[in-house]
Amino acid sequence: MDETRITAIRDLRWGESAQVEGEIIHAETQYRPRKALICQLQDQTDVLYLRFLNFYPSQVAQMKVGTRLRVFGEPRQGFFGMEMVHPQCKKVTEDAPLKQALTPVYPTTASLSQATLRGLVNQVLAQDILPDTLPPSLLQRLYLPDFASTIRLLHQPSPEISLATLENRDHPAWRRLAFDELLAQQLSMRRHYARRREQQAPSLPAKNQLTQAFIQALPFALTRAQQKVVSEISADLARPHPMQRLLQGDVGSGKTIVAALAALQAIENGRQVALMAPTEILAEQHYQKLAGWLTPLGVKVIWLTGSQSKKQREPGIQACLDGTAQLAIGTHALFQDKVEFANLALSIVDEQHRFGVHQRLALRQKGKETHQLMMSATPIPRTLSMSYYADLDVSVIDELPPGRTPITTKLLADNRRDEVIQGVRDACLQGQQVYWVCPLIEESEALEDIQTALDTHATLSALLPELKVGIVHGRLKPAEKQVVMQQFVEGEIHLLVATTVIEVGVDVPNASLMVIEHAERFGLSQLHQLRGRVGRGAARSACILLYQKPLSETARARLKVIYENTDGFEIARADLHLRGPGEFLGVRQSGVPMLKIADLERDADLLEQAREAADHILKEQPQTAELHLNRWMGRAEEYVKV
Repeated sequence: MDETRITAIRDLRWGESAQVEGEIIHAETQYRPRKALICQLQDQTDVLYLRFLNFYPSQVAQMKVGTRLRVFGEPRQGFFGMEMVHPQCKKVTEDAPLKQALTPVYPTTASLSQATLRGLVNQVLAQDILPDTLPPSLLQRLYLPDFASTIRLLHQPSPEISLATLENRDHPAWRRLAFDELLAQQLSMRRHYARRREQQAPSLPAKNQLTQAFIQALPFALTRAQQKVVSEISADLARPHPMQRLLQGDVGSGKTIVAALAALQAIENGRQVALMAPTEILAEQHYQKLAGWLTPLGVKVIWLTGSQSKKQREPGIQACLDGTAQLAIGTHALFQDKVEFANLALSIVDEQHRFGVHQRLALRQKGKETHQLMMSATPIPRTLSMSYYADLDVSVIDELPPGRTPITTKLLADNRRDEVIQGVRDACLQGQQVYWVCPLIEESEALEDIQTALDTHATLSALLPELKVGIVHGRLKPAEKQVVMQQFVEGEIHLLVATTVIEVGVDVPNASLMVIEHAERFGLSQLHQLRGRVGRGAARSACILLYQKPLSETARARLKVIYENTDGFEIARADLHLRGPGEFLGVRQSGVPMLKIADLERDADLLEQAREAADHILKEQPQTAELHLNRWMGRAEEYVKV
């Protein structure tokens, strides 16, 4: 904060923190509408009201009429005029000198005051123990200051420095720290990437037996993007060290076919493959699709889920153990202790962001040294991919297969519900099928106004007696879900009321209309994933986003993005901007330190430079890498390896 200057009371601006000096001309304790100490501070230009809601007798004694105070705070418009609530106050004489440097403000905890923290920081700065970890040549090339002067400037900034550049973190000193943090992240990720290259894994060269038979049996040709990604994965599998590749592809881009080809390359080398999905609905969808494709090629496909009885699971577990199961598909049940593989060489993790790092590691460790392919239908913005996924190879399917019909997105307020229901009736009577998505299963005190899936199902069933209305949600037993989904796939159910259990993987080409209830409650990636459940057939498809007024600014921004964009990467970029990397990444980064200083949007240029510098330093200056990592990450660097 800037205590190097005094601002006249008449020059105070609402919301802009400032320091004023004046004399107390009135002070009283008010008891209504709540107890408060109200003081009037006067300088030569005007009067400022000071309001204290929590105060001690010593503060009341300090506020005697005639006392000269220097106060710092954020002014706002009060009932009687400009006021400050709980400003910092200091009793001064008329000729008391001003501070010569800007005053740092630190996060504090109970029994640790700002004054104590500032004193401790000043003691450390006086010891001159801030050696640089980076070579001067690198700093000069990037126009960055040395570390010691950077730290001193940020803790003891001179009044000539613009406060805005410090608060916005675009001062060269802040950029130096942002670069250091990004460089530490890159060094750690790239070092683990290099270490993995030193490990051994089975070489699985392309034999073009099962893979070519599969491609020839497909009723369509692979897109150029799919061909490119298949080549990248195939080359990885042929190498004698573990593949760790992230496969990104927008909704409906054909990731499952790419995964099938990767699995077949491992299988034609006599090895086993495991595919893990986050939900039983998605796991079963994968099983049905992949078994349909691969069984005719002589591949034995089994599936394991937690809801199966011991008797149902036993044949699958035995087939994994004796090696007769060539492809095992399932949920988290795949990495339980009882499941052992004879010769697992490739693990595939779908919707990888829904699993923690330790869950994925447990599956990979089912084989002695296995390759791993992670898939995500939630596109990851480039800056995020370069930073938090720098330990992985990344492949992107950036092209949709021909024949995918564009989806029209409509925003409608809840008061137009009757029109929407009529549209649903018309679509179903014309032979199409419809999803109606609700955010909750039952009401809660926190969200009393949300219409539940159960109530919606009952209401729509009553309003549309000519239609068969089904319901699926997370509390149904897995067998019940499977029956309902199979009925919907076969066209027996016209309208399916569902929660977000249908967010990923569900593929019903005849479903051409989706209604999302309370769309303002959903995140951007969820809305994009849900919308991708339609538009999979030849019919023109639409997604109606029903929202309830009034909308918050964040909700309005989300709905605007999803309405204006169908490109998953653009939506992901907007999502990152709205939520920040911590929420965007979810459980993927369990154990990995988040960035505290650098900002991926603001510091995108520094990220590029840190990436280049990391590769050079690791190769040419390993001692520099060690010093820098010790300063910035310490023991936390160990977590990145998983």
